[in-house]
Amino acid sequence: MTLTKDEAGQEDTGDSYTPSRRRIERERLQRTRGRRATAIAAVSTLVTAVVLYLVVVNAPGWPRTKETFFSGQYAREAFPKVLEGLWLNVRLLLVCGVAVLVLGMLIAISRTLRGPVFFPLRFLAAAYTDFFRGLPLIINLMIVVLGVPALRLQGVTVDPVLLGGTALTLTYSAYVAEVFRAGIESVHPSQRAAARSLGLSNRQALRYVVLPQAVRRQVPPLLNDLVSLQKDTGLVSIGGAIDAVRAADIIVGRSLNYTPYIVAGLVFVALTIPMTRFTDWVTARMDRRRAQGGIA
Repeated sequence: MTLTKDEAGQEDTGDSYTPSRRRIERERLQRTRGRRATAIAAVSTLVTAVVLYLVVVNAPGWPRTKETFFSGQYAREAFPKVLEGLWLNVRLLLVCGVAVLVLGMLIAISRTLRGPVFFPLRFLAAAYTDFFRGLPLIINLMIVVLGVPALRLQGVTVDPVLLGGTALTLTYSAYVAEVFRAGIESVHPSQRAAARSLGLSNRQALRYVVLPQAVRRQVPPLLNDLVSLQKDTGLVSIGGAIDAVRAADIIVGRSLNYTPYIVAGLVFVALTIPMTRFTDWVTARMDRRRAQGGIA
């Protein structure tokens, strides 16, 4: 059996790996530095939190602010009603999220079609994205939720939940379409050319070669858009839908205490944080794979 020397001069038979003294020392230093950095971060965070707490509680208006925004009585009253309304926000996220992804993909594909025959489709898709990306979401909601019922169209719903979901879908599909389009255009033309050389049609090359790569590359920004959509589902309350925000607003209007708004905000934050952390994890994972050459 051939013997080799490691960087510390120790013999290695090849049957088992024994780290060198230099590597052990390096790993020990890295652990020491990591513990020191963690301790420093914990202490600085604690000091910052204490300073902010002292500044807030010692403010002249803190007693009144505490009573108006942080009342335990109204928080206990609002919490179950806000949770009940939150179920509507979650359903809107699920339904509108799927609709946004489908519509956004169709618009993105329309914008990337080649040939003069598809110019009208490309023009309409570009006009759609330009219009709804420029139109503020709150105005879009008011137009759809308040304007459509005023038309009194036969067979058209006046349900504020459905109309609000429609407005959310119209706005967010424009943003998602641009995300998909960026992903499609980021795929190198050689990928499409290689697929065509293997006998695939343009449609097959788009479906089996281009779109899988485009979607995989754009997962992090798509997840960010879904996080934003989750927060904006609370805007459907302007039409009278009883979601988490509207449930809090009803209690505020009766009690003139703003604690229910704080409760609703914290509930949305609690719902959004897992999605945000998942987005960060996916982004970091894809960055590692890209650095290792694992993503085309």
